[in-house]
Amino acid sequence: MTPRLFIDGAAGTTGLEIRERLAGRDDLALITLDEAQRKDAAARRDALNAADVVILCLPDDAAREAITLIDNPNTRVIDASTAHRVAADWTYGMAELAPGRQAAIAGARFVSNPGCYPTGFLALVAPLVRAGLVPADWPLSVNAVSGYSGGGKAMIAEFEDGSEATAFRGYGLGLAHKHVPEMQRHGGLAHPPIFMPAVARTYRGMVVEVPLPLHALPGRPGRAAIEAVLSEAYADTPLVTVAPGDASLVRVEENAGTDRLTLRVCGHDDQVRLIATLDNLGKGAAGAAVQNLNIMAGLDPLAGLKL
Repeated sequence: MTPRLFIDGAAGTTGLEIRERLAGRDDLALITLDEAQRKDAAARRDALNAADVVILCLPDDAAREAITLIDNPNTRVIDASTAHRVAADWTYGMAELAPGRQAAIAGARFVSNPGCYPTGFLALVAPLVRAGLVPADWPLSVNAVSGYSGGGKAMIAEFEDGSEATAFRGYGLGLAHKHVPEMQRHGGLAHPPIFMPAVARTYRGMVVEVPLPLHALPGRPGRAAIEAVLSEAYADTPLVTVAPGDASLVRVEENAGTDRLTLRVCGHDDQVRLIATLDNLGKGAAGAAVQNLNIMAGLDPLAGLKL
């Protein structure tokens, strides 16, 4: 039987990106609501309960409210909001995060889609913590810059109507960004990392960077040891690549328009810069949601993705 899918919030940026990846596929049946029904609670309830899998592309409070509208035990949910990313009864939907994670997603009823910034951070840090090269209580920091589409329709309008006349905008200066608990929890960290996000005047794309002073780490691992752990962790993951660390520059748009994630270890045996590039709307949002959908529905995990 063809799995039935409902995207709640299909008119938003992430929802539209998901629809684009599903175009032309005949292995899924899409439940849709017309414009008049999109905000009608009864119509949404019917669609949520008629679906085999629901993808929530909603603000946090609306995502929580949508869960209360599901009154049958069969509908499975992928939540693209921040609402459930550290919830104990939700499976974190980053298939590459650790061995066995894809199988956990396949069997889960509730899956939280990772955030864009945490996807890059966790891909870089989690294997190193797991391998013991970076202690769980190490004081980590993470610098990151995203295309402005990550801020949704309001931010897109600011950058495109000329009211935001800047090339680079740092934010989250109070060090309480909502992605930090997700980074700490799924990175296996004892302390929250210092997170320094920014937005650049480019529509899509992302660079996430974690500096590591290797000379100060216990055991003094060299650059090659760090790169070897990452290469082994992602050896069988078609969407994640560990590229050579001898790049002379890295562009925020490197993986824009794709669902790929590229990792690099740049520097030398005393200091390295761990760098991830991805599309904030791709592997950082819609691409990850479609990947999780495929896994949960028992389909090719890469179906519809932009490789």
